[in-house]
Amino acid sequence: MNLEFVGPASLLETGDVSYPAMLNGKALKCSFSYEALQDLDPDSIETNALKLFKTHQLKLLSIAEQKILNGHAIDGAVHLFSHDLILD
Repeated sequence: MNLEFVGPASLLETGDVSYPAMLNGKALKCSFSYEALQDLDPDSIETNALKLFKTHQLKLLSIAEQKILNGHAIDGAVHLFSHDLILD
């Protein structure tokens, strides 16, 4: 499996963040819910979803990668929600 996160991050109308990837040469849409972004940093006063994403980008992309490797990419997309977070 060849996975490459190509970016850039963009804000969706829903308030979620999208980050494009390529999976085996095909476009893959990765989206991260605003709630998941907030849950990664509950003490933060930051409300800008793109800033929250960029602050936690490596962790978020790692979680997305694990979902993809586990077969959760469906119809060219993978979605990350609060319940997907692995909190330390």
